[in-house]
Amino acid sequence: MTADPLLVVDGLSKRFGRLTVVAEVSFMVAPGEALGVIGPNGAGKSTLLNLVGGVLAADAGTVRLAGADITRTSADRRCRAGIGRSYQIPRPFSGMTVFENVLVAASFGAGRRGRAAHELAVAALERIGLAAFANRPAGSLRLLDRKRLELARALAGDPRVVLLDEIAGGLSEHELPQLIDTVRDVRAAGVAVVWIEHVVH
Repeated sequence: MTADPLLVVDGLSKRFGRLTVVAEVSFMVAPGEALGVIGPNGAGKSTLLNLVGGVLAADAGTVRLAGADITRTSADRRCRAGIGRSYQIPRPFSGMTVFENVLVAASFGAGRRGRAAHELAVAALERIGLAAFANRPAGSLRLLDRKRLELARALAGDPRVVLLDEIAGGLSEHELPQLIDTVRDVRAAGVAVVWIEHVVH
């Protein structure tokens, strides 16, 4: 790793009753670096992202972002601190346009208002290549574009780290390169990526 770590996870653990789902997981990611996490269904990958993103509280271990301990910080505050998240199954606000979906993320994820939120939403759509779809209903998008919208919403929160939960799942071999190129562009902008996936390549 050439740069100082941006995200440091140390000894993260989570149990549900007698079942240990995440056991003392540690890793670090620098700005612009990508970390891939591979494993079968039920291995605890999504739970790990939920712990890092603050959706679940850890039983043990710490999460640090840019040196600050955020282990006990809520998910919304982690988002504002710079952790973006996509989910395995895209669930856009189907009755809203693509732009409105991303604007919500800029407003509530990044805490921007008015023109600043508008500009951040436009920048996220352009970065992901969805600007031409801005006025389409989000519910009308094909799967690849719903996945891209999911990533655009994460980026509209102006993150320093993006957590990707099987974002390639369900895509065809033809569609995968487009998504991978998009993630490469995100990394090139200095955003750290933690990507859990079944699609190994």
